[in-house]
Amino acid sequence: MNLNMTFFGQMLSFAILVWFTMKFIWPPLNAAIEERQKKIAEGLAAADNSQKALAQAQQNADSAMRDARVKANEVIDQAHQRANQIIDQAKNDALAEAARQKALSDAEIVASANRAREDLRKQVSLLAVSGAEKLLKREIDANTHKVLLDDLAAQL
Repeated sequence: MNLNMTFFGQMLSFAILVWFTMKFIWPPLNAAIEERQKKIAEGLAAADNSQKALAQAQQNADSAMRDARVKANEVIDQAHQRANQIIDQAKNDALAEAARQKALSDAEIVASANRAREDLRKQVSLLAVSGAEKLLKREIDANTHKVLLDDLAAQL
């Protein structure tokens, strides 16, 4: 191999190229690669944190759903209890009203029976006086008639 100036020139050019590349090209390129690696690592960490946060949120949502179901069941039970109370109260009110109506009707029946008895007493006394008048063949005056009727009514 023949060493001549061309070879030395090529070596010098190559050395300048290597020095220029190491001085001006390699640091920004290396910084860009490191920056990219850092962004990728941060993205992976954020994805991992997001997955953990998603799992935690899912657990929180499940817990909230369970709590909501429990509270809904409690509300439904309270509504059923209140409905039963309302029904029982309505039954009691209806029974009280029925008893009141029965007492009123019983009082009305008693009053009607008393009126009927009084009417019957008056009619019986009129019949008795009329029968006595026919037997005696005479008319009794009104005052005597009233006194006899009252006495007869009192006796009946």
